[in-house]
Amino acid sequence: MTKQITQTDTKPVTVPDFLLAKSQGRKLTVATAYDFPSAKIMNEAGIDCILVGDSLGMVIQGKPDPLSVTLKQMIYHAEMVARATSHSLVVVDLPFMTYQESAQQALKNSGKVLKKTGAHAVKLEGGRRIAETIRAITNADIPVMGHVGLTPQSVRRIGGFKMQRNENEILQDALAVEEAGAFAIVLECIPPDIAQKISSALKIPTIGIGAGPHCDGQVLVGHDLLGLTTGFHPRFSKKYADIADIIKAAIASYCSEVRTGKFPGPEHTFK
Repeated sequence: MTKQITQTDTKPVTVPDFLLAKSQGRKLTVATAYDFPSAKIMNEAGIDCILVGDSLGMVIQGKPDPLSVTLKQMIYHAEMVARATSHSLVVVDLPFMTYQESAQQALKNSGKVLKKTGAHAVKLEGGRRIAETIRAITNADIPVMGHVGLTPQSVRRIGGFKMQRNENEILQDALAVEEAGAFAIVLECIPPDIAQKISSALKIPTIGIGAGPHCDGQVLVGHDLLGLTTGFHPRFSKKYADIADIIKAAIASYCSEVRTGKFPGPEHTFK
C-alpha cells in the first residue's frame, strides 16, 4: 500500500516521500522560515517542507540581495528551524561562495550544515556548471535540492531579479541537476509553459516560485504569504493573511494602555 501524506499527518516527510508525491500526482507544499516559532507553526500546520533560504538576507536583514549572507548565519537560523520541526522536511540554502570554488568546498560545507543543524538536505543554485558539485554531495549521501531559472545569487550577472525565458538552457540545466542526483528542483521565475515542459521531462519533483501552476509543488517566502512584509509584494506571491496589520494594531493597543495606565492591571500584578 502506498503512503499518502495528508495535511494532518504527523509522520516525518522524507526525501523518498518527495519522489513518491510526484508519482502519485500529489502537490508538494514548501515555504521559507528562519526561526523557531515560525517553523513550529508551519510544522504543526502540516507543510511538507520548510526552506531556510538565503532570502533571509533580504527578509530578515533588510538587504537588497542575498549575496552577503554567510554560512555561519545560515547554520544559526537552520538550527532553530530544524529543532522546531517533527514533520516537515528541512532544506537549507548554501549561501553565495560556499560551494562555487570546488566540489570539495561544497561537500565540506554541506556536511557542516547537516551536522550542526539537524536539517535534512541542502539547496544549491545552478545547472550544468554545478552538476559535478551536486554529484559529489549526493555521492556522500547528502540530499540536494536544485534551483534553476532565476537564481538570486546570480543577480549581479543577470542584471536583476528578472524572468528567465531561454527554454533550452533552463531545460538542459534541469536535466543536468536531475542526472547529478538531486531529489527535487526549484524552478524560479520562468514562463508557465516552460515549467510545464520541464516538469513533464523530469522524474524528480519541480517546486515552482513564479513558474505557474504546472509544477509538482510550490514554494513561497513565509513572510510574504503571511502578510508580514510591507511595501513591495511580488506578483507571483499571495497573501493568505495580513499579520503585519494585526501586529501593528496590537502594538498600538499596548502603547495606548501603557500610556493611559490601563496596563498592567491587577490581574497582571504579583501579590
